[in-house]
Amino acid sequence: MAITRWTPFQDMYTLQNRLNSLFQEMSRGNEDETLASSAFVPPVDIYEDANHVVLKLEVPGMKQEDFDIQMESQTLTVRGERKFEKETKEENYHRVERRYGSFSRAFSLPNTIDPSSVKAHYDAGVLTIELGKRAEAKPKQIKISVGSQPGETKHAMPAGENKPAA
Repeated sequence: MAITRWTPFQDMYTLQNRLNSLFQEMSRGNEDETLASSAFVPPVDIYEDANHVVLKLEVPGMKQEDFDIQMESQTLTVRGERKFEKETKEENYHRVERRYGSFSRAFSLPNTIDPSSVKAHYDAGVLTIELGKRAEAKPKQIKISVGSQPGETKHAMPAGENKPAA
């Protein structure tokens, strides 16, 4: 008889995986209808450097004129619509997995953003929105002086005088 190690959480992990698979299959339903009509929400990456906050939205297959970008108070809103190409008859499709339709994404921005310095660029299916920071929000380099401390002045001895004896 072989000795086997009992791991109490392994059974729960297996059960969770089976339930996840079941729910995924149920949510798919009729894939042709569900995937073609479900909401299109483009994924976004947001990062920050010393001078900018940058948003990158993945929106392949769209044109520059399909976007509406607005900034009001501290909210940036990106709207657009990816239309289904009607080049081929719908009954000729075997599978439609790409998502189509209108989308709207709103992002709360920090008050360090300068509204006049917003730039947008679209290339290779990626919409990049660059938000410049206000000058007072940018980090400032502080130089370190070598020698005397701030506020301390060195007094020069007039020429010809002797130094005091120690």
